Amino acid sequence: MQEGIGAPPQALFDAMNTYIGEQAQKGHFLDGGGLYGTEDSVNFVVRKGDTTRVDGPYAEAKEVVGGWSLLQYDSLEAAVAGQQEFAELHAKYWPECEMVATLRQISEAPSETDGA
Repeated sequence: MQEGIGAPPQALFDAMNTYIGEQAQKGHFLDGGGLYGTEDSVNFVVRKGDTTRVDGPYAEAKEVVGGWSLLQYDSLEAAVAGQQEFAELHAKYWPECEMVATLRQISEAPSETDGA
């Protein structure tokens, strides 16, 4: 998401509240929330065995993560459809915003019996 373009319009907040409520009722929405801008963020960069702290804001950042949500679906197709619906809410209610809505699957740790 772009940073520094102002707060989302109330219409988007209202649409998102409806969407999240519907997803929660269906048992899909598990958790989520918005994030503040990078002005107060802290990154820890690990490179070649060393850890370095880098405080924000980050002038070179063109896109930042503006929020996150954890949802659970029965199929990849259902997850893709849900993510598209989420992205379309932003296109409809905040058209001046440029964003990327990324869908990622959660990697679950292998059980203790795997590979034994």
